[in-house]
Amino acid sequence: MPKRGKAALIVIAALCLLAVLAPMILPYAPDRIDLDSLKNAPGLKHPFGTDQKGRDVMVRVLAGGRISLGVALVSAVIAMGAGLLVGLLSGYYGGRLDTALMAAVDLVLSFPSLLLAIGISILLPPGIYTVMIAIASVGWASFARLIRGYVLSLKESPFVDAARAVGCGNARIIFRHLMPQCLPLSLVMLGLKTGGYIITEASLSFLGLGAQPPVASWGSMISAGRSYILSAPWMVLAPGIAIAVAALSFNILGDALSERYGMKGGL
Repeated sequence: MPKRGKAALIVIAALCLLAVLAPMILPYAPDRIDLDSLKNAPGLKHPFGTDQKGRDVMVRVLAGGRISLGVALVSAVIAMGAGLLVGLLSGYYGGRLDTALMAAVDLVLSFPSLLLAIGISILLPPGIYTVMIAIASVGWASFARLIRGYVLSLKESPFVDAARAVGCGNARIIFRHLMPQCLPLSLVMLGLKTGGYIITEASLSFLGLGAQPPVASWGSMISAGRSYILSAPWMVLAPGIAIAVAALSFNILGDALSERYGMKGGL
């Protein structure tokens, strides 16, 4: 893997580790209100400053990472799993099943992904699980289309003909022979898409459709701090930088994986 990919992986691992260990390493609760420290600038006591309720911004960024990263990663894995299954079935069987599944894929991809995610979120009660459902419901289609095209090029390969010759059934060919071939491509796509899902989660939380107060998430922190961007810019900068670093790291990792598996320019 290229050096930039390893660096991105280290950053992602550090962010995930901080998010997992947040409850154990935080000096106090992220929703702890201190009326004597309203909108304090960054300093020794509060390295990232405090917000309009005196809550430590650094503590809330670390706690918010559990929500933002967790939602994006879970949504990405669900979308990858669903898209991988649809792409395998559609590409292998073809015919009417392929037509029906690709019609569903085209329908999902015909809408702007963020607008479709917002529309789905509006139909359900606001919360973390709603955001996961919305992102996964939008994201599976791009995985399915990519995997379907790859399966079309694989199903006439000699190893598939050999599997049929020794009596392997369709299910065994799909899940034992074709799916392992598709996993590297799926992982590359996962890396590239997760960065976008972090931004999508932040956008939905910014609009009030994600984690509800007082639970911290990066998008809701930006939403709460936008009214104070001139008087206390650190309230927006800290979660904004966290989003940018996380999304960029996943994009770099996905690009590095594409080079590692010889798929540069293939996505």
